[in-house]
Amino acid sequence: MDDGPVTSSSPSPTAPTAGGRWLVGTAIILLAVNLRAAVGSIGVVLGSVRDDLTMSATVAGVLTTLPVVCFAVFGVGTAGLVRRAGLHRAAAAVLVLAATGIATRSLVDDKLVFLLCSVVALAGAAVGNVILPPLVKAHFPDRVPLVSSLYGAALMAGASTTSVATVPLADALGGWRQGLAAWAVLAVVALLPWLVMLRQDVHAAPSPHQRLPLALVLRSPLAWAMLLLFAAQSAAAYAQFGWFAEIMTDAGISDGAAGALLALISAVGIPLTLSLPWLMRLTGDRPYLAWGFAVLTATGWLGVLLAPTTMPWLWAALLGAGGGAFTWSLTMIARRTRTTAGTASLSVTTQGFGYLLAGLGPFGVGALHDATGSWTAPLVCLIALAGVIAVTGTIVARPVMLEDTLGLEHRD
Repeated sequence: MDDGPVTSSSPSPTAPTAGGRWLVGTAIILLAVNLRAAVGSIGVVLGSVRDDLTMSATVAGVLTTLPVVCFAVFGVGTAGLVRRAGLHRAAAAVLVLAATGIATRSLVDDKLVFLLCSVVALAGAAVGNVILPPLVKAHFPDRVPLVSSLYGAALMAGASTTSVATVPLADALGGWRQGLAAWAVLAVVALLPWLVMLRQDVHAAPSPHQRLPLALVLRSPLAWAMLLLFAAQSAAAYAQFGWFAEIMTDAGISDGAAGALLALISAVGIPLTLSLPWLMRLTGDRPYLAWGFAVLTATGWLGVLLAPTTMPWLWAALLGAGGGAFTWSLTMIARRTRTTAGTASLSVTTQGFGYLLAGLGPFGVGALHDATGSWTAPLVCLIALAGVIAVTGTIVARPVMLEDTLGLEHRD
């Protein structure tokens, strides 16, 4: 693991004008839209992929587990890439990896090669996850909540669009291979503005007063609170998208209705994410948003536990609203650091290690269900995760900066 320093020579080297800010803002949004294409597109055609590649249920299980594993492993290793290459080159590399992995896996006939190509695309997505907060910090230090909410909504929209549009694309273009390959074109389009900005990168320029290795960041109580906050909400989210539909069908709801409820969860999250800048101005440094997300999440799961068929649309809407904790936690990575270097290092720590812990969410829900034969214990654990969000969110909401907790006072 490379836990070397990640620093920046300047907060906004490529956006001295309004036109420059529009260019980099557009590039950030396009980058975010692409980060879930490799994940969102595969689930809806997985049956066809399994049939054509003679993929067993075990191999398919590995494929569905790859995102969280890759987000953790490659996310932790992002610090070295950013330090050596710069944020803009890292963003370009993300999109090259995404386009390459998505395109090549649509061409192969071997299931193991298909998995390897998926890893290539997901490695790019993992790096993209980590570099978004420092990109916002570097170019929009005065607009962190606004731009973070926009790229958070873009992430959700990208995931939803790829899930909804892949099957129609496959039908129109001649099969699942073409349906998956089409998303490589989107990555190529998103690459274009980053190519324009390569000459004016946010470079890593190590200097003694700016060094923030991961080992140092992990000494900060704020970093641990941020890490556990991200892990708790991500574990709940992955368990939700992995098991919610099955929980509802086991309760007696039809497959179609369960799928519609899952879509509602995603749909509710987008407008809430876009409203985050206003909500953050309203609440300031008070932990009301963290508490609100926790209450919404806990109430949604409690409803699923006690009355799953009574008001399922309400429970889905509450869970979708509670999912706003995801974008809020990403926004706070930049809000709780003074420098681009600090944002990058905190992002690596939070998302790299956070995704590693988050992988326990869907696995734990499945294991508890197998061990107990019911959904009661898993749902109680998901409700408990809401408590973790409330406690860690309270700490993160305090106006304390990472650099200050480590005895560092430098700024960009």
